[in-house]
Amino acid sequence: MTHVHATAYSAPPDPQDGEIYRLALPNTSSAAKLSRDFIASLLTVSRHCGLVDDARLCVTELVTNAHRHTRTSLIRVGVTVQRKQVTVSVADDDHWTLPEPPAFRELREHEGGRGLLLVEQLALAWGLTVLGGCFPYRKAIWFTLARAGSAP
Repeated sequence: MTHVHATAYSAPPDPQDGEIYRLALPNTSSAAKLSRDFIASLLTVSRHCGLVDDARLCVTELVTNAHRHTRTSLIRVGVTVQRKQVTVSVADDDHWTLPEPPAFRELREHEGGRGLLLVEQLALAWGLTVLGGCFPYRKAIWFTLARAGSAP
C-alpha cells in the first residue's frame, strides 16, 4: 500500500461521486465512542465492512486528540463514502493546536503519543486542512482508507 504523508497543509481527495455524511459532537469524553459507532454503522450499511476496524481506530485517535488537546465546543466528523474508498475528517475550532511534526512525534512515542502514527500506518493518505481564509477558524485532520486492490 502506498502512503501519502501529511505535509504542513493539504486537502483531502476530491469527493467525486461520493455520498457525504456529517456528525457534530459536543467535546465530551463520549465523543470518541459516538464517532466509532457512527463510522461502523455507516461503513457497514455502505458495504465497506472491510474498512470498519481501521476506520474505527483512526477516527477514535483523531476525535480523542481533539477532545484532549483543544478547547473546541464541537467536534465535527465528516465522511465521504465512494465506491472504492472512504475519506473521514475530524474538525475542531482550535486552529492554534496543530498536530506535532514527525520529529516531535517520535520523541513523544515513549509517552503514548502514537495516534497519528497509527493513522499514518493504516491510511492510504492523510493530512491537515486549515479552513477559514486569512484568519483560520477551524482545522480538519483527514484520512482516506481504500478497499484492497483499489489503491492508486
